[in-house]
Amino acid sequence: MIEETPVEAFPALLAVEGIAHGFTGRAPGIEVQVDRPLALQRLDEAHAAARVRLGIAAKSFITAEQVHGSDVAVVSAETPSPVSATDGLITADPNVCLGIYVADCGPVFLVEPECRVIALLHSGRKGTELGIVNVAIERMVRVFRCDPARMIVQLGPCIRPPHYEIDFAAAILARARAAGVPQVHDCGACTAAARDRYYSYRMEQGKTGRMLALLALQ
Repeated sequence: MIEETPVEAFPALLAVEGIAHGFTGRAPGIEVQVDRPLALQRLDEAHAAARVRLGIAAKSFITAEQVHGSDVAVVSAETPSPVSATDGLITADPNVCLGIYVADCGPVFLVEPECRVIALLHSGRKGTELGIVNVAIERMVRVFRCDPARMIVQLGPCIRPPHYEIDFAAAILARARAAGVPQVHDCGACTAAARDRYYSYRMEQGKTGRMLALLALQ
């Protein structure tokens, strides 16, 4: 019997009523030293099981194409998935589960509890430089009248110095704070330093699996 894939939770998000979230780790017993499409195919069952464990399997699972850009899309249960040419997803639809795949890039969770709006971003070096966090916050403000002062930003595991030459994790946090978000949290974990727990694109030379960040309204 294959061991369950671990699913992490973050205290800052656990403290928010009405949302479900998780971050899958390395899936035991699944060979993923292959190209991304095949790796995701092999991980699909484990990732689906994680959604079941989080109680969000019945929701429409919406992902992004992830092109290392800064485009962010507002989605609903009717949105075709994956959303093309995007690296971020925003929703106010409780029938949606947002999903972002990472293997060194930063998974960024955004929650505005009062407006009940959530976002999930793929922010690596390029996306961070292009300001995807700011794009998402501005879109949440413009479309849903969210208030950055009420938002919570959580950064999950990603690659960090000394395993990577750029500290884009610090840049993500700084950008969120500069946008007026007071509650900015970082789990502090480095994917390259903990390959027993996470996949690392750089350390495994591009042939590896992906972790899956999940976020949904209850």
